[in-house]
Amino acid sequence: MHQYLFFIGDFPIRAYGLILSLSIILATGTAYFLAKQDGRWHEHVVDIGIYGGLSGIVGARLWDVFFFDWDYYQHHLLEIPFVWQGGMAIQGGILFGFLAGYIYTKRHHIDTWAFADIVAPAIIMGQSIGRMANLLNGDAFGHPTGGPFGIIYPATTLAYQVYGDKPLWPAEIWEGQIDIIIFVLLLLFRTTNHAKGQVFILYAILYSIARFFLEFLRGDYSTALLLGLKSAQLTSLVIIIIGSIFFVWCGLKQKSQPPEPKKQKKRK
Repeated sequence: MHQYLFFIGDFPIRAYGLILSLSIILATGTAYFLAKQDGRWHEHVVDIGIYGGLSGIVGARLWDVFFFDWDYYQHHLLEIPFVWQGGMAIQGGILFGFLAGYIYTKRHHIDTWAFADIVAPAIIMGQSIGRMANLLNGDAFGHPTGGPFGIIYPATTLAYQVYGDKPLWPAEIWEGQIDIIIFVLLLLFRTTNHAKGQVFILYAILYSIARFFLEFLRGDYSTALLLGLKSAQLTSLVIIIIGSIFFVWCGLKQKSQPPEPKKQKKRK
């Protein structure tokens, strides 16, 4: 793994920033393909990708600062914008990115939940690529495996500063791989007769389930808030419970509505 790809003079080109930018670009490209395939709103995807990507970066950073690392940053306020040091919470990124998309869709009279269903697989694809950035930067790492197996990070990384040369669980790698599985499951679910909003809700539920269990392996922070659970796990539980309720509600709502009349093809 390489934190610094090369230097332009004294300015470092960091793998973290490059891969993170690539994740936003490729997620936007995937969303454009899915929207084009669906036949709706593809002309808005790039704009939403820009606004959602920038908002997601801000949200991910603020979420990490205030929920995970406030004990440090309250004494180092000027370092809050230093995202290249690591410390980006994906849950905050999703929330802020969704809010940016919600505002955009409302201003342009786009069906928010229908659009969210279309682009949900693209979001989880972007998250998977983003975990590559974490690996190269040496953050979002696991705790020691307690055996001769695991990842040993270079001395320049935060993981090494915390645990030294102890082998660590590959938490960020496994999350990126699970994200690909979720990506495929969402694509398959889109082919079913699902209710509006269910694809995006399923994305939130599946990712939250994965994140809840992966947190048991994470070692970049260990503060327990309630019942021995970390803040990310508590957030995941809330999303799983609320998401499951809304998933069922959307399905029942669709069944209660009369079916739309089929459009008859015009004879030539």
